[in-house]
Amino acid sequence: MFSIIQMAGWPIWPLLACSIVALALVIERFSSLKAMKIAPPKLLGEAMTVSRTSLPPADVVLKLEQNSLLGKVLASGLHALGANPRISEADLRSTLEGAGRQAAHTLERYLAALATIASAAPLLGLLGTVIGMIEIFGAQSGQANGNPAQLAQGISMALYNTAFGLMVAIPALVFWRYFRARVDSYLLTMELAAEQFVRHLNRFRQ
Repeated sequence: MFSIIQMAGWPIWPLLACSIVALALVIERFSSLKAMKIAPPKLLGEAMTVSRTSLPPADVVLKLEQNSLLGKVLASGLHALGANPRISEADLRSTLEGAGRQAAHTLERYLAALATIASAAPLLGLLGTVIGMIEIFGAQSGQANGNPAQLAQGISMALYNTAFGLMVAIPALVFWRYFRARVDSYLLTMELAAEQFVRHLNRFRQ
């Protein structure tokens, strides 16, 4: 492996850095985007159960808020209604929508960085290819027969950087699309749950 890095030359070092960062982002997103941390399947039903007859006490609301991102969105509605029992339906919806936007920002964290790596890695590979070609032509200029060793080194640099750029970009793009679809699914689930919870909380408005 180290011999390949040596043959690829210095342009491969930014690609190696990108691959390490991309791997770290993929591991972090897999860890953070688990269903139990975002939107547990039974959480909405449990939240509606504990608030079926009256608003739950503060410790129950705090427990809901700390449960998951969806719990934080639902708890924002309970906080708003507890602070102002005469709150309008529009303001109640606005409160949950604001909490939903914050949750969306959390869900989309690092996805832009992963997309940037997927876009930049082929360009970095192309940069290494161009530098390798420059070395080829620089080594051959002014020489009648050329230098086969320098020619082979330049070609190796060009091809290794092209290949490594694609090896970094393709998985990064695949994982970015996967996480993007997963985030969109979570956002839809949270939006539908918030809408249902607003209708549930309307019964407590005075």
